[in-house]
Amino acid sequence: MSTLFERLEELYPEMVEIRRKLHAEPELSFHEVKTPAFIAEYLEGLGVEVKRGVGGRGVVGYIKGDLPGKTVALRADFDALPIQEDTGLDFASTVPGVMHACGHDGHTATLLVCAKVLMENRHQLKGTIVLIHQYAEELAPGGAIEMIKDGCLDGVDVIYGTHLWNPLPLGEVGYRSGPIMAAADRFEVTIQGRGGHGAAPHETVDAVAVGSSVVQNLQHVVSRQVDPLKSAVVTTASFHAGGPFNVIADTAQLVGTVRSFEEEVQELVITKMEQMIKGVSEGMGASYDYTYVKGYPAVVNDAVETERFAAVAKEIHAEELVVEIAPVMGGEDFAYYLQEVPGTFFFTGSGNPEIGADYPHHHPKFTFDEQAMLLAGKLLVQAAITYQED
Repeated sequence: MSTLFERLEELYPEMVEIRRKLHAEPELSFHEVKTPAFIAEYLEGLGVEVKRGVGGRGVVGYIKGDLPGKTVALRADFDALPIQEDTGLDFASTVPGVMHACGHDGHTATLLVCAKVLMENRHQLKGTIVLIHQYAEELAPGGAIEMIKDGCLDGVDVIYGTHLWNPLPLGEVGYRSGPIMAAADRFEVTIQGRGGHGAAPHETVDAVAVGSSVVQNLQHVVSRQVDPLKSAVVTTASFHAGGPFNVIADTAQLVGTVRSFEEEVQELVITKMEQMIKGVSEGMGASYDYTYVKGYPAVVNDAVETERFAAVAKEIHAEELVVEIAPVMGGEDFAYYLQEVPGTFFFTGSGNPEIGADYPHHHPKFTFDEQAMLLAGKLLVQAAITYQED
């Protein structure tokens, strides 16, 4: 294994080069064209068997070892976000209003260089390594579902994936058995009041007042309806209403997200939210329209594979830096892969305040310490090979 790690270290500059190229040329979810083409061409250049257009825009590579064995999938995502970059990096996004603000450029660069090292050593490899390069992780319904339908997991025995993660410092590795990331849902509420003159509120139904009351009361869904020993989040992230200073608003539109780990809690929140919205709206003389869209389910790691991964990580890295972490309320469509085959999703620490890599994910100034890619690569390669040896 030391030979593979040494080769990854030798190729680290190439990993950085790929990451920076992708960072400068980001593409939004469901609009990826150049990125999957680059990925496919890189893999084909290594001699990897490649399938393009998997599930729409995905790319899957197959590295077949010379020795018999099982099939291990490794996954990376490659879409960007609709954010105007404000990092000042030399390789900042050249696409107005679009940037890699979550580390997907690093995920892709890591897996591509892992592919190079594994391909060079395929004569020593057991079984098959499936490289899943996924599009559209950032925007539900995401790319995972369609890639699975199109066969990316056919014959796969286990799957591993990682997220470069600024909340963890560089060098730290976070794992967890069971739920590690939350179900990520979206809701929209339209309050229909009756507009009118600002000087005559008694003749109107003020949509701003109703909407504001709805926002306040939704805070009680979690605090007073959900078991305090269970987790949920209800966030109203957007409130649009009103116009001129002297006109009472006719309508108000609210948009937000709900996060949970258990289906029972999710269903409770859906029901209680509507009851709250209905009660407030009708009590104040307004009508409403409520839409709830379930997004990605919770990411639930397999206990056996998580234990295996943790042991692998501690074997090749400082044991005190491999830590069991609390669940994260962020969402990830890696959840769909884990519904089909056992596996684990882990976090590779990439935060480093000394280089400005301490901004949160999805922030205009987000970047990460690129050294995290090397550790992520070693962990993915070691996990795959260890699974084959057991």
